[in-house]
Amino acid sequence: MAISRKVREQMNNSSWIRRMFEEGIELRKIHGPENVFDLSLGNPLLEPPAEFKDQLIRLANENTPGTHRYMPNGGFPEVRAQVAEVLAEESGTPFTDAEILMTVGAAGALNTILRSILDQDDEVVLIAPFFAEYVFYVEHQTGVAKHAGCDENWLPDIASLEAAIGQHTRAVIINSPNNPTGVIYPESSIAAVSEVIQRAEEKYGSEIYLISDEPYRKLIYTEAPYPFIFKHHPRSIVATSHSKDLGLAGERIGYIAVNPADTGKVDLLDALNFSLRTLGFVNAPALMQRVVSSIQRATVDIGIYRAKRDLLFGSLKKIGYDCVEPDGAFYVFPKTPIPDDEEFVAQLQKELVLVVPGIGFGTPGFFRASYCVDDWVIEGAIHGLEEAFKQANS
Repeated sequence: MAISRKVREQMNNSSWIRRMFEEGIELRKIHGPENVFDLSLGNPLLEPPAEFKDQLIRLANENTPGTHRYMPNGGFPEVRAQVAEVLAEESGTPFTDAEILMTVGAAGALNTILRSILDQDDEVVLIAPFFAEYVFYVEHQTGVAKHAGCDENWLPDIASLEAAIGQHTRAVIINSPNNPTGVIYPESSIAAVSEVIQRAEEKYGSEIYLISDEPYRKLIYTEAPYPFIFKHHPRSIVATSHSKDLGLAGERIGYIAVNPADTGKVDLLDALNFSLRTLGFVNAPALMQRVVSSIQRATVDIGIYRAKRDLLFGSLKKIGYDCVEPDGAFYVFPKTPIPDDEEFVAQLQKELVLVVPGIGFGTPGFFRASYCVDDWVIEGAIHGLEEAFKQANS
């Protein structure tokens, strides 16, 4: 056997998103790219804001010695200080550079966190629907993924969460705004999740981390302030990236923020620095650290994504799909009109519309459609979405 059994099994269960991407390649070959309407990928459409290019050009023209050399594993101190300053403003939590580590995107952040806190067969609770790669991240770091559910509004089902947490639970991961639903967990939900964790800690005499994955935190369409986790649980950690809010998915730049109130933060930060290095990342890209440090308050034009949400969500509701309106991110997660989401997604493929079945996010009976695409793709997909819905209900 040329590859490991574990990796082979993971590949067989791998992301439905990748499968749909490959289906799209074949359909474009047959029908032409202008006739295929791909809503399967969460690849940011918008280019980075003007501040990014200005800062990139400025840094490229500088001749400061050491700009491209190794730095402390957690990142340049001055970069971490700038990130901490803005995060403190946004969250009301007194961050300093000591609680920030620059990472290779949110994926790098999550793997670094899990590597630092998990022992063999420790459990991590995921609240479905969840980003499918979480399962692999947990398994790669010797853990076991457990699932809890949501209610009909895609908010954490507290009874389900309480049942999923046990004596081997080491962390709970939340994702808000959520991929695939676009729902933001309100303050009340975060408080309830934290209370469940703290009751479990008392019951089992353990320490459980609340990890919040927040790459869509600045892509929100409500006026309400974003509900941060830090005041609700001392052992809380944020993993985030600038892939979506600055349109820098290919640059792989993000950070970890450790709650300043965590009494064990010194050991945790030492472990995070060690794991960042030994996982092979070593450190986040030097140039991107310096670029994003001075544009922490910038974002892409969120109004463009909001208009795309309104176009797709409004069309789905008009057709008759049962769907919760997204508060942020760039996805909708409608209920399939037949129980078998894989069968319905296959029907949509016949209409040359590509989406991802809900089973890929731990929640069968739904599908994810991404609206971070050109308007013509959304407009072209609407006819196929309507036709498949009619056939399912005929």
